Amino acid sequence: MGAMAKSSKLVAAKRGKVLLVRRRSDGLWMFPGGRKRARESDKDCLRREIKEELPKLKLGRITLWKEVKGINKRSGRRMSDAIFIAKAATGRLLIGDKKEIDRAAWHKPRGIRLTPTSRYIRDRLFPRKRRPS
Repeated sequence: MGAMAKSSKLVAAKRGKVLLVRRRSDGLWMFPGGRKRARESDKDCLRREIKEELPKLKLGRITLWKEVKGINKRSGRRMSDAIFIAKAATGRLLIGDKKEIDRAAWHKPRGIRLTPTSRYIRDRLFPRKRRPS
């Protein structure tokens, strides 16, 4: 059995904004998702976590973008995340898990304090526009 990702995260984008949730413990924002349970597929984990975190959110087709593995340069933490992209995400951003999360919002991907892993994902999926030289 190959080393499966330890967690799954969702990137949903709409009109230049991404869906983010704010961690209650430190006020940092992150892409929704969470840790996998034993024998759970990456996609099943994602759907369960989204249902727990944002029970009113309706997701369209979700596709795996990539598995992010590596050491985060900033935090030194090992990353092992299956990153999924949602074609469509609609519905109210009602928080299900209030112990973990205190806000959910559609946000521009920059100008917001993200967790190291989410910052890493953001920088790969939404690279800064290069200024013409």
